[in-house]
Amino acid sequence: MTDYAGAMPGPLETRKDMVQEAVESGATHVGRIATIVTGAVRDVARELGSFATDVFEMREASNRALKEHAADEQDRADRHAAHRAPEDEAV
Repeated sequence: MTDYAGAMPGPLETRKDMVQEAVESGATHVGRIATIVTGAVRDVARELGSFATDVFEMREASNRALKEHAADEQDRADRHAAHRAPEDEAV
């Protein structure tokens, strides 16, 4: 029986260990990069959603302002028509 305690690994085992370490390191870095990319995609989606919400709110405010303006114009026209003298309408 051969005693392997204290024996140096052979070239094949050394290469296997090096490949194993490289693969493990690569997997770790790919995982970290994926986490960074995932976070960035999430943040971009959040910002786009927030921007879209702002645009919708601005559109709604604009529509409300246009309706209020139209109502004010109609009120003004109605008041003007009510104050006209009957002879003005005969023309």
